[in-house]
Amino acid sequence: MSKQMETLVWLGPRTMEMQATPVPELQPGEVLVAVGAAGICGSELSGYLGQNSLRKPPLVMGHEAAGRIAAVTSGAALHDGSPAREGMRVTFNPLISCGQCDRCRANHANLCRQRQIIGIHRPGAFARFVAVPAALCYPLPDHLSDELGSLTEPLACSVRAVSLAQLRPEQTLLILGAGPIGLFCLVAARALGITSVFISDMSPSRLEIARRWGAQEAINVRERDLLATVRELAPGGVDAVIDAVGADATRGQAVQAVVPGGRVVFIGLHEETSPLAANYLIRQEISIAGSFGYTAADFERAFALLTQGAIQPGADWLEERPLAEGAAAFAELVAGTVAATKIVLHVG
Repeated sequence: MSKQMETLVWLGPRTMEMQATPVPELQPGEVLVAVGAAGICGSELSGYLGQNSLRKPPLVMGHEAAGRIAAVTSGAALHDGSPAREGMRVTFNPLISCGQCDRCRANHANLCRQRQIIGIHRPGAFARFVAVPAALCYPLPDHLSDELGSLTEPLACSVRAVSLAQLRPEQTLLILGAGPIGLFCLVAARALGITSVFISDMSPSRLEIARRWGAQEAINVRERDLLATVRELAPGGVDAVIDAVGADATRGQAVQAVVPGGRVVFIGLHEETSPLAANYLIRQEISIAGSFGYTAADFERAFALLTQGAIQPGADWLEERPLAEGAAAFAELVAGTVAATKIVLHVG
């Protein structure tokens, strides 16, 4: 194996380029994954712009990925304890927790005091190879492509957000934003039997996808006033709102759209800070939850949904491009000139 590999490196705001970098050296318990596919996450777009405090250049991003194990360390075992073997196709949970701190012991490994995320705190999957703890790897069944396998991570984020909404099947959910996370929240909600799901966006094509995926109502906010429309659909307010955008406007709308005593889940990370109507929140007893990452249980739930066919590929929402076109893909996503909702970089 060559000691150098092709890598897409983020060098600073709006600057990415292909470079030859060393193949990662494995630590005990790790495997080397030859990346087949790696998705571009919305949080990476803010990182690309220099607006994400977690990411520091130079950095190899990429935390949504799948591929084939190319090398293993002695005794390396997968998430279920079975031995890791060269040649196995896997996806992986990129969130590394210590397992010992108070948050880990309280089953909040996503909030680990020492957490590290592949593609943020250590080199990620926008590269020919990535080093991953074997215990975070999940073998892919033959019918699941690398591209679909790479969607486990964003789907896991959405599974967690929906679980934090604490809804019963007969209740109503409003999702703000029909990007990948918003659409995947729709998938996760429908899988729980929640049928009254409304979703909003400015893109007609994304809203059409949402309709096909089971949204009861898809609201084009360029054409219809969001809050007025929600009041028509649910006169007392919706039982829960998930904001998958994270803008000042959507955070404010989420608070106004929910029923008194309802719950708002913030997962979108667009704006670093946002003003909220605090007195209104207090007087209406609105609960607010942040949703970050996922637990192992959320990741396993997402993986099960994918293996069961909950998400199907489609040229109208999922686009594949070679890694060498990654810099252009980032630029086009930021500019809003991409037709697809999700871009996955083909690496292998």
